[in-house]
Amino acid sequence: MSGRLILLDSASLYFRAYFGVPDSLKAPDGTPVNAVRGLLDFVATLSAQYEPTSIVACWDDDWRPQWRVDLLPSYKAHRVVEETAGVDVEETPDTLAPQVPIIADALELLGIPVVGAPAAEADDVIGTLVHRWDGPIDVVTGDRDLFQVVDDARDVRVLYTARGVGKHDVVDAAWVRAKYAIEPQQYVDFAVMRGDASDGLPGVAGIGEKTAATLLADFGDLDGILAAAADDSSSLRPRVRQSILDSSDYIRNAREVVKVRPDLDLDAPQTLAPLSDGEVEAFAEFGKRWGLGGAADRVLATRHPRS
Repeated sequence: MSGRLILLDSASLYFRAYFGVPDSLKAPDGTPVNAVRGLLDFVATLSAQYEPTSIVACWDDDWRPQWRVDLLPSYKAHRVVEETAGVDVEETPDTLAPQVPIIADALELLGIPVVGAPAAEADDVIGTLVHRWDGPIDVVTGDRDLFQVVDDARDVRVLYTARGVGKHDVVDAAWVRAKYAIEPQQYVDFAVMRGDASDGLPGVAGIGEKTAATLLADFGDLDGILAAAADDSSSLRPRVRQSILDSSDYIRNAREVVKVRPDLDLDAPQTLAPLSDGEVEAFAEFGKRWGLGGAADRVLATRHPRS
């Protein structure tokens, strides 16, 4: 495949849409649709700006895979509100939860595939699909962990939405260097040492961003850092050495947790096909049913310019 592929970190975007669009927006039956309308506007904005050949909505079929929890029990533990039939339920606003299936239906009606995989998060779907496309790729997310897929040689970038989709940062290797003084391929090791409270990663005691970047500059990666900690003749300061040794099991396990999987059994993305007149009509009716207003019109215009 060639042309530009956009990979949407769907949950990251619909949470952002939910909190960024007034919750007074409702369908005729009273169902809140602020997240639906916001996400469709995001897709319209990105499509108009980048004119992708293909778009895939990457989905969390499992937002907290057991294999990650087995490696690191604290992983996203603070987000669990209950366990139902052995499945951890993520804390989600009551008025967002019913919108998620509507979002999935809207995307499918637009011809944008919603792709997930068993025991995998959207990050893993993204980590796999970046290897299934030969052209340029933009990953749209508010999750810093996906900086690990940035690859200038393959024109893989992250459109980082921390400041909003309309003010997103275009993250390439130079951006990562300027922000963190590391290379994108070092981001996993950097995040493991720094930690990330939002994901339940405790990090290594006494090691923040600057120290983590310095260690990676000096020793290359976590293997080199662990080897230096085990070598009394290395240049590591005693306090840092002891912290690394004390955290060695955490470091090895967390590295596997933070890495995105590149090997899911997924088909390569396909070029977006033009919508037929019948598909345009079906989406227009869907928009009326759910009271999506101008958001439906805007996103449809990017998928069917003659409409």
